[in-house]
Amino acid sequence: MKPSNLLIIMSDEHNPKIMGAEGHPLVQTPNLDGLAARGTRFTSAYTPCPVCVPARAAFATGKYLHQIGYWDNADAYEGSVPSWHHRVREAGHRVDSIGKLHFRGREGDDCGFSREIVPMNILEGKGDLLGLIRDDLPERGMAWKIAKLAGPGESPYTAYDREIVTRAQIWLREEAPKHTEKPWVLFVSFVSPHFPLIAPAEFYYRYPLERMPIPKCYAPGERPGHPYLRDYAGSFNYDKYFDAEKLRKAVAAYFGLCSFVDDNVGKILRTVDACGLNENTRVIYTSDHGDNLGARGLWGKSTMYEEVARVPLIVSGPDISAGKRVDAPASLLDVYPTVMQCVGQDRPEMYDGQPGHSLLKLAQGERPERTVLSEYHGMGSTTGAFMIRHGRYKYVHYAAYRPQLFDLERDPEELNDLAEDPRYARTLTECRECLYRLCDPDSVDARAKRRQAELLALNGGREAVLKRGDLGFTPAPGYPAVFA
Repeated sequence: MKPSNLLIIMSDEHNPKIMGAEGHPLVQTPNLDGLAARGTRFTSAYTPCPVCVPARAAFATGKYLHQIGYWDNADAYEGSVPSWHHRVREAGHRVDSIGKLHFRGREGDDCGFSREIVPMNILEGKGDLLGLIRDDLPERGMAWKIAKLAGPGESPYTAYDREIVTRAQIWLREEAPKHTEKPWVLFVSFVSPHFPLIAPAEFYYRYPLERMPIPKCYAPGERPGHPYLRDYAGSFNYDKYFDAEKLRKAVAAYFGLCSFVDDNVGKILRTVDACGLNENTRVIYTSDHGDNLGARGLWGKSTMYEEVARVPLIVSGPDISAGKRVDAPASLLDVYPTVMQCVGQDRPEMYDGQPGHSLLKLAQGERPERTVLSEYHGMGSTTGAFMIRHGRYKYVHYAAYRPQLFDLERDPEELNDLAEDPRYARTLTECRECLYRLCDPDSVDARAKRRQAELLALNGGREAVLKRGDLGFTPAPGYPAVFA
């Protein structure tokens, strides 16, 4: 493929099912749908971790968590492991970021960008210290935030996203023309639809409350009783604060925020067109992970269900097939080699153990023999969780709990756990063997907990961290943090 510029647009916590191109009957995302129609959509793409900070560290480095050791929301990327930003910049390309990074963000950190514009990083270089506590899990003090804030309005996050889209439009008009000798890479990273679930009125009122669906398996008697899910729901007890009205408001606000993201994406894509960049610029749209959005009584992220571990992933531009869908499993780690191929730097010296495969090659029909992994070692969990796709099956392995197994072909909503069905014993064994060829989950779980114990001690121990409190959500640049 001919080298081209690359625009990567990432949202935060976008459930891949909440998009018109995915067949959602209500949500309005015309710009993302149009991008999919002009390009290739990867329908089985997964995050390397279903929570922000480690997902973004893995996305930057192109490596799994167990390869790089950034385990949770208190252990952020600081530039010590080479990223695609470093490698592309060192090869002489302009590579800028605008918006949320969720890196450590301390003075002197070099995370590889030529310039970071209005970056959002973890608070105080420390982030969510409560997530370092992996036993006797504390109940989150800010768990009320999703239900009680849900509704129409503006928040620091929507204001921040408006600034991000403006900065991106300025960059495309004023900075891009300065860098024509080599392809540039621009990473634009929004914070919506991440909670608080406060959606601008223009988008919130597109979704009348009486039409909002009740989340899947929401009734208490329908919720699965797996111990991992009980741990998470007991610590992040968001659902405790919901009633029927708040539930519908939360769903409407999330839908509205997805439409808000779509509108911002549209503004950027129209600017690309207005600047005459369509013929030499490829575009990737994705998210760091999804959102439970009330399914099974769960909110936020941190599980391995499709609503959370799967991500939207669309690639469009020169030499990309239009209207195509790729069902083969893909990963956010595939973006690393995609960047290299896109800008003409797909050379052996640009890699040092990245397991990804270029999305451009996947779109052309290449099907490498590999297992795609997502792993979790963070807040609200007492045990490491590891998810793989093995053909039609999704296998979730827990270091301390019984596994889960789903047939995504027959059961795409993951309603029937097959792990204890003797008819699937062989499949379970095959999946377990695939996982162990990638890593030893018990060893990885132990490594993560050792690192977290070290960080906990450095921050004064359990009582000091509990006293600091629960960080509701990372504040946008220029806004104060809120603890409880």
